[in-house]
Amino acid sequence: MVKIRLARHGAKKRPYYHVVVSNSESPRDGKFLEHVGTYDPSRPDEEITLALDRVDYWVSVGAKPTDRARKVINTARRLQATAQAPEA
Repeated sequence: MVKIRLARHGAKKRPYYHVVVSNSESPRDGKFLEHVGTYDPSRPDEEITLALDRVDYWVSVGAKPTDRARKVINTARRLQATAQAPEA
């Protein structure tokens, strides 16, 4: 089964995550199929970088996001929608 999940990088007590698509049997920071974005929890949400078109592709072919990855994806979608909305 293919999953969209977070791979931890960064220093001790200063995590930085890569959003990756990987086989569910691979280790957390191990081999992955595609790198689709980054997430830094110490920075504001506006600094989430995510290729939502690639996320949509992987979900369409059956990839399941983990709970935390789903929250990051939903936050990125919300930020993209507010950035594209015309301001009144």
